[in-house]
Amino acid sequence: MTAIIFTLVVTHITIACVTLFLHRSQAHKSVAFHPAVSHFMRFWLWLTTGMVTKEWVAVHRKHHAFSDTIGDPHSPRVFGLGTVLFGGAFLYAKAARDQKMLKQYGVGTPDDWVEQNIYSRYPWLGIVLMFTIDAALFQNWGIVVWLVQMAWIPFWAAGVINGVAHCFGYRNGKTRDRSKNLVPWGIVIGGEELHNNHHLNPASAKLSLKEFEFDIGWFYIQILRRLNLATVK
Repeated sequence: MTAIIFTLVVTHITIACVTLFLHRSQAHKSVAFHPAVSHFMRFWLWLTTGMVTKEWVAVHRKHHAFSDTIGDPHSPRVFGLGTVLFGGAFLYAKAARDQKMLKQYGVGTPDDWVEQNIYSRYPWLGIVLMFTIDAALFQNWGIVVWLVQMAWIPFWAAGVINGVAHCFGYRNGKTRDRSKNLVPWGIVIGGEELHNNHHLNPASAKLSLKEFEFDIGWFYIQILRRLNLATVK
């Protein structure tokens, strides 16, 4: 039971860091966090996913530039739903190797000493450290915990949001792509379930539009604002 609770907590923190730091703060600059909060989220993502901020931001910005057309790094309309749902991580990895794309779409991301010498240089080191921590805490079950952590973002973010949320759901407004809101309550994927809302206004830090919709990422931002740790732009 302890291992299950631990897994749910740490994977939710990872989802929160993806939507708050990578997506809303870095890719769209819709919210700025206190340096300590921002660096914690960058560290946590290195530890639990091995993702490089510049790469994620560049891939996502290109997705918006070519959404659901040729050039979109992970559109189910281009590659097929099955490919994006179960192979979204591979599509992301392939796109992230494009140095021209990184230079064009990855501007404005962290480029300090830690990023250059640790996070971007050794992205695998964080997940190895996470494996060591999981194994130390839960022995053999730690391997299962780690595997779930490694699959969490590739499935929910790269697969479900990039794939299913461009095929099924409801729309609050018309966009040039096929983005849809999966459900009105964005909790499991940090608010990213409200995908059509995001494509309607990518610059907004709040992903909910209707009174019946709930964006847990926005809820976290509001808490951080009250603590003077976040500024919505």
